Amino acid sequence: MLSRIADILVPAVGRLSVTAEPGAELAPRSIIAANHTSLADPAIVVAALHRLGVEPVIMATAGLWRIPLLGRALAREGHIPVLRGDRRAVEALDAAADALEQGRLVLIYAEGGLPRRRDAAEAAPGTFRGGLARLAERTGAPVVPLGQAGARRITSGSTVKQLAGLATAPLRRPDLHVHVGTPLKLTGDRAARTALARTAVTTAWRTAAVHLGEPAALTA
Repeated sequence: MLSRIADILVPAVGRLSVTAEPGAELAPRSIIAANHTSLADPAIVVAALHRLGVEPVIMATAGLWRIPLLGRALAREGHIPVLRGDRRAVEALDAAADALEQGRLVLIYAEGGLPRRRDAAEAAPGTFRGGLARLAERTGAPVVPLGQAGARRITSGSTVKQLAGLATAPLRRPDLHVHVGTPLKLTGDRAARTALARTAVTTAWRTAAVHLGEPAALTA
């Protein structure tokens, strides 16, 4: 259902394009690691993945499960709530490992939150938390780096700016782009695995941002 909703909403608020590296493969039992810049980008990523024939299990902040209708849909479809800063957060990794074992793909936002910038500009992914490295180490699953750009053109900044951006997006229909990179196996200790994943996602983000002509990527 989330994929169908994204398929309807995203074309209404922007023009989405999707590219992939020649060696990109969204195989079962893979972890998809995406950059997180806006409240709008999960829908954009889901719509892009649906175009590619993939409906992942999504790891997302547990607060979304408290939203009427959305919370029930997330629970019904087996998506995974993450209680950040809570000792129960390990349960999310258990659920993600189970989903991978069942042949699903798991989408994770390793930054663990949104940037606090108030402008609509792009920037490279922030610091990654350790959950992605732990999940990859535990399961041996390959990591597919995914970069998205343009979501901040829909919603970014203060609450007022986000509401205004969302209200005007159907008129502006900004360009959005998602790029899928080549899968990689994370190696080394946990810090090295985390750094390797962040570098790969940053590379995918830069490709997406360059596609949109974003200055941050052109000068990075």
